[in-house]
Amino acid sequence: MLPAGIDSNYKKQEEFYASEKYQTGAKEAIKNNQPLPKYEAPKSESNVTTKGQRSSKSQRRGGVLRYPLEALTGVTDYLQINIIEYKRQPNQLTRPAGFGANTLNSAVGGTTSGSLARKSVINDGSILLQVPSNVQDGNAVNFGDSSMNTLVGAAAGVVGNVMKEGGDALANMKETGLSKALGNFGEGVKNDFTKRFENSEGLGQAAQNFMNAKLTSSALGVFGGNVSTQQLLARQQGQIFNPNLELLFDAPTLRSFTFSFKMTPRSQQEARQCKLIIRSFKQNMAPKANLEGGQVGGTGIFLKTPNIFELSYKRGGRDHPFLHKFKQCFLTNFSVNYTAEGTHTTYDDSTPVSMTMDMTFKEIEPIYDTDYKDSDNSVGF
Repeated sequence: MLPAGIDSNYKKQEEFYASEKYQTGAKEAIKNNQPLPKYEAPKSESNVTTKGQRSSKSQRRGGVLRYPLEALTGVTDYLQINIIEYKRQPNQLTRPAGFGANTLNSAVGGTTSGSLARKSVINDGSILLQVPSNVQDGNAVNFGDSSMNTLVGAAAGVVGNVMKEGGDALANMKETGLSKALGNFGEGVKNDFTKRFENSEGLGQAAQNFMNAKLTSSALGVFGGNVSTQQLLARQQGQIFNPNLELLFDAPTLRSFTFSFKMTPRSQQEARQCKLIIRSFKQNMAPKANLEGGQVGGTGIFLKTPNIFELSYKRGGRDHPFLHKFKQCFLTNFSVNYTAEGTHTTYDDSTPVSMTMDMTFKEIEPIYDTDYKDSDNSVGF
């Protein structure tokens, strides 16, 4: 074991400083008034990355970015966007627990310009922006037309009972035996069919008429005819089967929000914040190259999901008392126009005089009725 204070690469360092390479480099450094060369420990294989690639190890750099830089008071309205690293449990096919919850940090609103981040935020942090000029929300639910005539409804009832009778027969097969169980099953199906069609007034005749029309329609198709069963019944009998048309719930939808922010930096510090805000949005919406699971052609075999964005309208350090809320979102689209005034104009440090930042967020999960049960202090989601 080496004495305390001596590096494990001591022998290699000793060889380096005694080498001709170091002697030559030192002479050149002294001649050109440059620092003497230093020993650099070789990188371990686990830390070596291919040229053009970054390490797959997850970075985390939080902080607060803000535009504009006016002081935020107890009555200032603004939009707070928190960045959260996407994490999912292995083999969890449904949405992770906690997704969609409004878990925003209300203390960020007290940030002063002196405590703002000086680098882009990665996998963490908050971005504060002015309330956009177009503030609106909405929701949509999908419905679809559905029809089921009386015959189809009766047949559906028979099929449902057949499945039930079959399940009962299998359950009782140990007690009654296979032969008796199958006999009971067949008798049950026969009785149900008789009950629904033969004993129902007009239903048996309607079924016969429908089958005749169906067969006729199929036969006409052989000769190039394109006549449906309903059309044939209308021509022959002047009537059709009642489709029992009904509007049925189909599915919820996911909400999207599009924002446009115009940025005209008025100081070097504000220009720096604009640059970092743009970079942070770009970096945190990008998919993550997973280089740990192997590489193909210089890229990871799998890509990890980009980060999540939590949005919230604020008034001072609290949630806005009126404006709508958001569920957790992904940033699906982001673009910047660096010539917002229609011409390329910059300051002395090459910062554009005016920029427009457009972005679209999409929520991870739909809005449910339970989302409105917390309180009545705002318009809700």
